[in-house]
This record gives sequence, structure tokens and C-alpha cells, in this order.
Amino acid sequence: MDDRPILLVEDNPDDEALTLRALRKNNIANAMSVVRDGAEALDFLFCLGAYAGRNPREMPQVILLDLKLPKVDGLEVLRRIRADERTRLLPVVILTSSREEQDLLQSYSLGANSYVRKPVDFNQFVEAVRQLGLYWLVLNEAPPR
Repeated sequence: MDDRPILLVEDNPDDEALTLRALRKNNIANAMSVVRDGAEALDFLFCLGAYAGRNPREMPQVILLDLKLPKVDGLEVLRRIRADERTRLLPVVILTSSREEQDLLQSYSLGANSYVRKPVDFNQFVEAVRQLGLYWLVLNEAPPR
């Protein structure tokens, strides 16, 4: 397993706790970086603001991105990730409770690698996170650094 962190972009503290708990329950040991809005996600990825001292070569293994975020919404974060040479190839998994078909279509149009609706049931959520972890952190071949 790669030692690169997972970047979780989630503004809901309950969903954040649930995701972290599901990752731990599935023995996914990658370090976690959590940011709580779209502007903070962009600062993290592009080493700006509070993250100006972060090493720009240390990119996340995968980004778990919620769509409904304060400041900058998830679709705009995805648009900026794909528009920049430094982040264009990062795997981005949309992890959202949105049931809107337009969100699904826009996410894929903007270059999302995957779109996962958060199950309401905790056990189903744990299983979804297990499968995400297995695929993105173990099976998937990440682009070279």
C-alpha cells in the first residue's frame, strides 16, 4: 500500500467521522488529511494560505470529494484540479449524498474518476468505503509522482 495520504473534503462533521470510522474499520492505514470546504481543499492541493509550507510534491493517493461544500463547491474544486498540470491526474472520487442526475453528469464531464452516493445505512457505508479503499489504494495503479 502507498504511504500517500487520502484527502477527504467534507464539511459535515458527522459524515467526516463516519468516513474516518469506516476507513479504520477496514484497516485502511493511509494517513488522512481532512479539509472542510472547497477553498481549503484548493489551498491544500496548491500549497496556498495555511498550507503554503506543505511540500507540493506530496500529493494525495486519492481525493474523496463531497459536492455540497461551503465557499467553493465540489464541482468547482474538481474543475480546478483538472485544469492544473500539477493535479490533473490525481484520482478524484465524488463521495456525496446528492441524488441529482445533473451532479452525476457534471462530475463525470469534469473528469471525476468515480461517483459514489453515500449509503444511509452505516454497514452499507462501511462496505462502500472498504471497496473504495481496496480499489483506489491497493488495486489501482496511480500515475507516477
